[in-house]
Amino acid sequence: MIGVDWGTSSFRAYRLTPDGHVIDKTTSPTGILFVEGGRFADVLRRAILPWVNAGERRVLLSGMIGSRQGWIEAPYLPCPAGAADLAAATIAVPFNDAEVRLVPGVTAEDAGVPEVMRGEETQIIGTLRELGPSGVACLPGSHAKWVRVENGRIMGFSTFMTGEAFAAFSGHTILGRMMKVDAPADPAALRQGLARSADAGGLLRHLFGVRTLGLFGRLSEDSAASYLSGLLLGHEVRAALAAHPDMGSILLIGDAKLCALYADAIAFCGGSARIAKADAAPLGLTAIAAAVAWH
Repeated sequence: MIGVDWGTSSFRAYRLTPDGHVIDKTTSPTGILFVEGGRFADVLRRAILPWVNAGERRVLLSGMIGSRQGWIEAPYLPCPAGAADLAAATIAVPFNDAEVRLVPGVTAEDAGVPEVMRGEETQIIGTLRELGPSGVACLPGSHAKWVRVENGRIMGFSTFMTGEAFAAFSGHTILGRMMKVDAPADPAALRQGLARSADAGGLLRHLFGVRTLGLFGRLSEDSAASYLSGLLLGHEVRAALAAHPDMGSILLIGDAKLCALYADAIAFCGGSARIAKADAAPLGLTAIAAAVAWH
C-alpha cells in the first residue's frame, strides 16, 4: 500500500509492506497551505505515480489534508478511537489511478470544550508497541498534544499552544523587544524559567517577569528567549503532569531535538519520559489500512 502523511507545511509519502516496512519514500514542501487552486490530486499523482505504475492500488492519507482547508473535510471521530475505529471511519477520495481513503481526525471533550487533532492519531497508533496497551504520549509542536491511551484506544487528550505562544510573545509583544530570539540556547536560563513556572501567580503574572528581569539586568537579551521558553514549557508540563498523576513514563513522539527538550523539562518538573524509536506515521498508516474495508 501507499501511506501519506500530509500536513500543513509538508508532504510525506511511503510505499509500505503489509508489516509497515518502508520500501520507498518521497517528501516535498507541498503541505496543504502550498497547494494552489485545490490541486491536491495533481500533487498526489506526481508523487506516487511510479508506485502506482508498479502495481500499488491502495492509498491511505492522514493529517491536515482531511481538514476544512484540505482536499476533503473528514468529520472528526469522537473518542475512544483505535485503529479499527479509524479504519471504519475513513472516507473515499475521488482519484482515477488508485483507491484513496482518508483517515479522519479525532475529537474529545474537556469540560464542555472540544479538543481536536489531525495526524497525531495516526502517529499514536503507530507507536502502540512502544507505548503499551495503556499510557500517556506527548507529541511536542506548535500545538503540543498530551494523549491518554487505554487498551490501544485514544481515550482523551489535551492541546497546549506552547510553541505558537512562544512565537507570539517573542515576536509581537513588548517581551520581544528585550530578547534576541535567534541567540544560542541558554540551558541555565531555560531551567530558570522552568523553576519559575512552579511558583504561585500563574502564567500571565510570570510572563511580565521576562521584561522586568531584563530591566534590572538579571536576564540578558541573549538569554531571555530561553527563559521564556522554559517558562511556557514549565507551565505546560506541570499542568499535564497534574492532570495525569499516575501516568508513568511518558512516550514522546516527533522531532528528536524537540522531544529531547521535552524529556529534560519533564524530568525537571518531576516526571519521567522516553523518546519513541519508531517512525510513527508509516506504522500507524499500515495498522489502520490493515483494518480498512478496501474495495
